[in-house]
Amino acid sequence: MQREHKEIISAEDRTTWAVTGPAILTPRERGSDQAAASMVRTLFDRPRWLEPCHLYDEKGSLLFEDICELPEYYPTRTEAAILEREAGALMSLAPVECIVELGAGFSKKTVHILKALTNARGRGTFAPVDVSNTALMASKRMAEELFPELAFTGIEARFEDAITSITREIPKLVVFLGSTIGNFTPTDMLHFFSHLTENMGPEDYLLLGVDRIKDPAIIEPAYDDSRGTTAAFILNGFHNVNRVTGANFRLEKIAFRSRYNHKRAQVEMCGIARETHKVEFPRQSASFVWEKDEAILMETSRKFDPEDLQVQLRCFGLETLGHWTDPEQWFSLLLFRRNAPSAESP
Repeated sequence: MQREHKEIISAEDRTTWAVTGPAILTPRERGSDQAAASMVRTLFDRPRWLEPCHLYDEKGSLLFEDICELPEYYPTRTEAAILEREAGALMSLAPVECIVELGAGFSKKTVHILKALTNARGRGTFAPVDVSNTALMASKRMAEELFPELAFTGIEARFEDAITSITREIPKLVVFLGSTIGNFTPTDMLHFFSHLTENMGPEDYLLLGVDRIKDPAIIEPAYDDSRGTTAAFILNGFHNVNRVTGANFRLEKIAFRSRYNHKRAQVEMCGIARETHKVEFPRQSASFVWEKDEAILMETSRKFDPEDLQVQLRCFGLETLGHWTDPEQWFSLLLFRRNAPSAESP
């Protein structure tokens, strides 16, 4: 018997969530005003920047799926190959029936985990989390076609909202693939893991995919491809800002720039003003002058040393159970178990 859709949400939080589509949940207070405020408060910062979640409107989600198929974009196919080879082993180490995937996208790689789950347990629950309804509906179609024995509940929300409300009563594997953690600033990453571990249940696990530090000659083309798909993805973010806030960013006045910052071990993708011009936000009664050659940081992609990362995450009470990589050691999959707080702790 399949679970009711809201059972993935803790009992005390269920009234704050609404069913907005077939098997899709969304926070009741979610709205365009919150998204607009999130955009404006960072675009008026110095230096100016945008939270990466705002890149994923319907067109942005589709463009990102195109990026994942590009020959230069190694992370997706490398991680998928590791998952295909090791999904059975990792599911044996994480004996759960519920998979919660953060930043699920179209869940193409997650197929390997879901296959291992159904082979091992014969049943279960799949709860992908994403800000894009387009992505969640694609995940739903995949799950219904390939894994009809699984209960499906899509959660259309930001990570922090989902993490706060998902029940601790059901043992689960939290899946965070694609090195999406690399989109966070160092400070945001620390806040994320604090929030995640505080809300994990005593029998929960975390599967984390991370892109490793390597030769920039391999990294750089993955984020500045010859077809211009990544540029279109980043520039579409300005179109989404216009749609949500009523701003007047003009794409013909914006150039795309991607570069690898060696000191910070991260790719930085920006929109650059081709000429000085005024950007207006009439709904907020605000504007700023965007100077020629000034950058707006749209997304970063940090790269990691997996050994250093495991030391960091031990400080959050996450114990490493498994570490898998590819023959070239370009990408790592890390499986963690949440440690119970020590009885000796004050």
